[in-house]
Parts: sequence; structure tokens; C-alpha cells
Amino acid sequence: MNRQLIGYILLGLILIALPSFSGIYPIFVMKILCYALFACAFNLLLGFVGLLSFGHAAFLGAAAYGTGYALKVWGFPTEIGTLFGVLVAALLGLVVGGLAIRRQGIYFTMITLALAQMIFFFFLQAPFTGGEDGLQGVPRGTLFGFIDLRNDLNLYYAVVIIFLIGYFACWRTVNSPFGSVVRAIKENEPRCISLGYDVDRYKLIAFIISAAIAGLAGSTKTIVFVSATLSDAMWQTSGLVVLMTLIGGVGTFIGPVLGALIVVTLESKIGDIGRWIAETTGVSWFNTLGESVSLVMGLIFIICVMAFRKGIVGELKAKFVKSNALKST
Repeated sequence: MNRQLIGYILLGLILIALPSFSGIYPIFVMKILCYALFACAFNLLLGFVGLLSFGHAAFLGAAAYGTGYALKVWGFPTEIGTLFGVLVAALLGLVVGGLAIRRQGIYFTMITLALAQMIFFFFLQAPFTGGEDGLQGVPRGTLFGFIDLRNDLNLYYAVVIIFLIGYFACWRTVNSPFGSVVRAIKENEPRCISLGYDVDRYKLIAFIISAAIAGLAGSTKTIVFVSATLSDAMWQTSGLVVLMTLIGGVGTFIGPVLGALIVVTLESKIGDIGRWIAETTGVSWFNTLGESVSLVMGLIFIICVMAFRKGIVGELKAKFVKSNALKST
């Protein structure tokens, strides 16, 4: 536990020091942090409760639109608008979770996907979302009335703090009496029922917490990019967060963060990587990699699933435990 705590402190210090390095763009790092928080929220549900939601983008998008509308139309302060978006996501999680947890396995997954698609089409047609154009020109405002978030550096540190709060919320949820129960439900649900636990209630609470943290990521993303669009609520975004979590390592705390870093970086830099490979090898075909992002991400997913069944962090952790066990014998 002490090693984990030291690792998390180091992570926070690295994030705080990043802007001092040349070539580091705050907006790009903030994008990674938003998706990393989204992946942590998803991992809380899949990795520690055992529920595979394929509609988590609905909570990201709902909070994004909620925060965007509250800031742009109602003129809420930034912190109140952010909390409003989180509340919208949590209430939506209550509704979706209340319906989905009545089923298990693939049926649970399909219900979350179906409900998320219904929510997506609602956003597409609702007058307050701006349709395909989305909500544009959302004001960043100020934090607590005196921190100007229009300054990218100020906003960066605000996003780092939000990320660390959300990350700590995931960690604290898992490492609590409540977290012990939900992990037991994942391992052996019939036994938990026989012990008298209201399994559905625990699942629903975990679902709401996960939705709220995903909403925090969506609200933060809206402030960073001053817009909320349909892409936040698309099923592809739900698939993207699954990819991030599986690559990094399901059931680990740092895995989703690493997965988000890899996926977002590849999505943004795959064209540059392709051009560099083409110049190095002389094969002009690599210049088209930027137009085949989905294909490349699919190949990476296949490779990671085949080579790293537990994800990158999961495999490293398993090898570390195995080596310690061998040393002790």
C-alpha cells in the first residue's frame, strides 16, 4: 500500500511539472487526463464490480451537454456548472443502472448499449444540444471567481486537480468496506446473496459512482475544448474506453491511465508516425496511416489481447508477484 501511495504521489508531481518541459502542449495533456479519468470510471465498474457497460459514453456526453448548457445559457459559475454536469450524469446512471442491473452478462451489456443509443438520438434531436453542430463557444469562466481559466496554464492545473480528485475517488471507493463487498460480488455473487447482502443495491450504487466520475470527465472536457458535441455520446466512444482499459489493464488503478495515454497519443500522432516510417524505410504506403486510424487501433487491440491478456500493467504486476514468490522460496 505504501508503494502504491508513493507511486500516486509521483504521478501527481509529474503532472504538476509537465508544463515546464519544452514541447509539452497543455491542451493535449488535458485531453489525455479527461480520457484517463473516463477510463478510470469505466474500470471501476468493469475491473472491480465485473459489469461490462458498453454505453458509458452516454454519461460522458450527458455531463458535457449539461455543463455546456449551464455555462453558456444559464451563466452558471464554472464550478457550479461542472457539478451540475456531474449531477446529470449521476441521475442518468441511476436510471440506466436501475434498468440494466436486472440482467447479467451479455444481457446487461446490451441493455446499456441500447439505452446509450437512445440517449444519443435524443441528443441528436434535442433543441438545446445544437444537433450535429453541438454546443460551441462554451465560456470557461473563472474558478472561485479569481482564477482565469481562459489561461491554458491555469486551466491545466485545474484539470490536474480534478483528475487527481476523480482518481482518488476511484481508489477510495475500491479500498473501503463498500469496495470489499462489490469485489466479493464480482468473485462470487451467489455467496454474497447467501450472506444477506442486497447485491443489486451495491451494484446500482457502484454504477452511479462510475457514471458520476465519467460525468466529471465529460464536464472537464467541455471546459477544456469549450464545446460539447455528439462524438462525446457516440457508441464509438464507449468502445474507445473499453480499448483503453483493456490495453492498460483491467482491475488496476494505473492501467486505464496508461491505456488512455497510449490510445489518445496514437490517435493524434499516428499520421506523424506513419510519415516518419515512410521517410525512414522509403515505403510510401505508411503515409496513409493517418487515414486508417481505426484499422491501426484495431490491430493494436488484437496484439494487446493476444500478447497481454491482463493488459500492460496487469502483466507487469503478475510478473512482479511471480518473481517475488520465487525469491521467497
